[in-house]
Amino acid sequence: MKTVDLTCFSDVLCVWAWIGELRLAELRRTHGEAVRVRQRFCSVFGDTALKMQVNWGSKGGHEGFAAHLAHVVEGFPELSLHPDLWRGVRPASSLPAHLVLKAVQAQEAQGGPEGLGDRAITLTRKAFFEQGRDIASRAVLDAVLAEAGADLADVHARLDRGEAHAALSTDYQEAQALGVKGSPSLVLNEGRQTLYGNVGYRIIEANIEGLLREPTAGAASWC
Repeated sequence: MKTVDLTCFSDVLCVWAWIGELRLAELRRTHGEAVRVRQRFCSVFGDTALKMQVNWGSKGGHEGFAAHLAHVVEGFPELSLHPDLWRGVRPASSLPAHLVLKAVQAQEAQGGPEGLGDRAITLTRKAFFEQGRDIASRAVLDAVLAEAGADLADVHARLDRGEAHAALSTDYQEAQALGVKGSPSLVLNEGRQTLYGNVGYRIIEANIEGLLREPTAGAASWC
């Protein structure tokens, strides 16, 4: 069976990446093992205070950004948004979440439960967007990872010895090398195709199906 590898670079604090999880779930449902999805990270909310100052300082700051998110999510009835986001709940950075999630991904790769990494990413986003919890907090992250089924002692050990930091550094460097502009970015066809931002499901599916139909490795895609 022909398969397609899809790498999703995202930031856990990015609302479009949270919305994008709906599209990834639909891809898995409709294409099964024909599409292999790998989730990796890029830095968009590495310093949220600076981001708000630069991007939203003249547009209402945190309050303006919160109103923007509420407007965005109105178009997706499958999702709900906690009203305190960016008003009272202001994670300083996405970096702590990315680090622990790299440790969880490594745990899965080395014998942990199947699907553990993706489940932890989804629950981390839900903790922030739906439950209004500060996912820069170690205590919050530990609770979320425990809910996902991760071995917390193993996660902490991977953090303590720098393993998670090295893996996250590789993600950030490869995102830069591939020309990833932001979150989410879907990379296909060995880096030849990148779908960035709020890309509709049908467009994603068309790219996937074009690659699945392509008879010759290395040939240009009609998509």
